[in-house]
Amino acid sequence: MAPPMTTVADEAEVASIKTLTNAGAELNSVPFEYTYIKNPKDQANASDPEHSIPTIDYAHLTSGSPELRSKAIEKLGKACEEWGFFQVINHGVPENLMKSMIEACQKFFQLPEEEKKEFQSRKLLEPIKCGTTYNFAIEKVRLWRDYLKVIAHPDFHSLQKPAEYSDISMKFSKQTRQVATELLSGISESLGLEAEYIAKAMNWDRGLQILAANYYPACPQPDQAIGIPPHTDHGLVTLLIQNEMGGLEVQHNGKWVLVDCAPGSFVVNIGDQMQILTNDKYKSVWHRAVVNNRATRISIAVPHGPALDTAALPIPELLGGEAPKFIGMSYEEFMELQASPASWIRPCLDHLRVKAE
Repeated sequence: MAPPMTTVADEAEVASIKTLTNAGAELNSVPFEYTYIKNPKDQANASDPEHSIPTIDYAHLTSGSPELRSKAIEKLGKACEEWGFFQVINHGVPENLMKSMIEACQKFFQLPEEEKKEFQSRKLLEPIKCGTTYNFAIEKVRLWRDYLKVIAHPDFHSLQKPAEYSDISMKFSKQTRQVATELLSGISESLGLEAEYIAKAMNWDRGLQILAANYYPACPQPDQAIGIPPHTDHGLVTLLIQNEMGGLEVQHNGKWVLVDCAPGSFVVNIGDQMQILTNDKYKSVWHRAVVNNRATRISIAVPHGPALDTAALPIPELLGGEAPKFIGMSYEEFMELQASPASWIRPCLDHLRVKAE
């Protein structure tokens, strides 16, 4: 699971990673508190066709051709079951809008620190919040990244600075949500359910959507720092875009794989709530963000979840006589669990897993 959010007090003790890296040319090594050494066995495989995440053609998924759509749904289901990650092409969201969204977020990170302080918060569901490391007291390492999180649905929130952020983020969040809705329908059908089944069960019309931007500046020793450590996502599906710098690694068949995606595509992964719904058929996969020593990477993850008061439970129609493997918990409670020290003792899904007799 993603680690818990840092408190305001924690934030005050350390400058943003942007401030640290802008301090001057003397930063030629990773400070001790940022040191994160990966196990040599956990180094990612080079990205090649054998280790590439599946590709879903959105135009086929929404096609009027029953044959094309059927094949796309079958491929989508296979991607969810075997990888938990895939990239979506031909999705209809203009590439210039995606680039504008990245640029608007980059301008936010470039604002003076004093202007960003008002958004530092310890509240889990603060409409707008920014910071750097989650919780140094628990994790014992500072992350090589800054973040901005803005809730875009069911209520849309925005920034006043930079000036263009509001208009761009509104367009981007609406179009991204449309893509996520179609993917959710396709996933539902891939399970043999009606297209709207999961959306209705999870009160998708009131579901939570967050625009989560991450800023990873160049690191002098990238093998000794981490952008985001291994975690799974808490929601149903997450869509991600990034600038030209890669850095997303996914665990597949016990090995880490560097994700190499097509320009203008969305990288999509299923989250913990989907794993609960499918009773472990579609698994929420561990992934991480690594850093580089060449240039700044900016990514924008857009997690989509159920309504906050809605609990995911294994879908009865999918059990086939098998016992449910999870108990229920509202989405808000699940997110609170993820933001607690308990998530470091064992993964959040394990807290909800039914113990075998």
